[in-house]
Amino acid sequence: MIFWQTIFSNHVLINTFWGWAAAQLIKSILYLATYRKFNAGRLVGSGGMPSSHSAAVSALAVTAGLKYGIDSYEFAFSVIIACIVMYDACGVRRAAGEHAKLLNKLQYMWTDKKSPDEKFKEMIGHTPLQVIVGSIIGILVAAILY
Repeated sequence: MIFWQTIFSNHVLINTFWGWAAAQLIKSILYLATYRKFNAGRLVGSGGMPSSHSAAVSALAVTAGLKYGIDSYEFAFSVIIACIVMYDACGVRRAAGEHAKLLNKLQYMWTDKKSPDEKFKEMIGHTPLQVIVGSIIGILVAAILY
């Protein structure tokens, strides 16, 4: 019981979770508004607008800065992790998604494997705008909840 009380009283962890959850909820609402259908996968899936990874690490860094101070190692570590995650989302993961689109197109053109369950996942990374919006969501969530 003490374990769970400790976990749920960890503001840094809780704010990080809520940053991620807020972005995932917004992502699901935007999907619903765009395609006029609910996709439960958007509640936990990666890729798309906004970046929930960016929201989570931004909430982490802001909460660490507010709780421990911007001169703390907790804040420094959180900012470095946030920068790596957001850079990766725009770079490597986005490139992997673009490659998946091309491979799916080639697979469709050159084989008889046209089944949707055999496609490579295309929504992996993010555009810079998706990362920025996700980061803003994380910052706002952390500031509001702290």
